[in-house]
Amino acid sequence: MLDKQPIYFLWRPMLPDPKDDMVLEVTLAAGATHIVTLNLKDLRLASQFGITVLRPAEFIRLLP
Repeated sequence: MLDKQPIYFLWRPMLPDPKDDMVLEVTLAAGATHIVTLNLKDLRLASQFGITVLRPAEFIRLLP
């Protein structure tokens, strides 16, 4: 079953790729604190929203 999440962020476009804007928007709507990706360059502005962008190997090192 899918739960639809209303989106209220009207700051688009912000990132170079519109698909990356969608990733950032979903991250914010979910209340997540990190984005794990190999695409650090295009998502660097996520930090303006308090989101940390990490490579997968960096994220794994954070795990207990």
